[in-house]
Amino acid sequence: MKKSRQEKIVEIIKNYDIETQEELAEKLCEGGFVVTQATVSRDIRELGLTKMPISGGKQKYVLLKTADERMGDKYIRVLREGLLSMDMAQNILVVKTVSGMAMAVAAALDAMHMKEIVGTIAGDDTIMMAIRTVDDTIQVMDKIKEMIE
Repeated sequence: MKKSRQEKIVEIIKNYDIETQEELAEKLCEGGFVVTQATVSRDIRELGLTKMPISGGKQKYVLLKTADERMGDKYIRVLREGLLSMDMAQNILVVKTVSGMAMAVAAALDAMHMKEIVGTIAGDDTIMMAIRTVDDTIQVMDKIKEMIE
């Protein structure tokens, strides 16, 4: 039961911008899981969820954890050290990095599991990201800027 509930939590936060434990509990209830706030809180802690800023001054839960270790801080550090600039061409986000850092920065961005990102291609110092819409591209840029500030 716990494993399937936690898998559902990961699915929910990947598909929805969940800002509070109450919102998460409601989505779990919709998915057939009856939970208490204490259970949701414990699951959040065990899964290693954290909140990430999103547009409009809000936050959402994200999973910044690999199967073996928590990597969130490392991803943010890679972004801070490697990312030089960003520019958009419609729904394509072009990210310039320090020479040789594009693969690492792309991996860090992919690990953030942003639902707006369709795919990422990295070269030596440039990353091209296909984003769902122009509006989503602006949101992704804002999210990245907030993460590295």
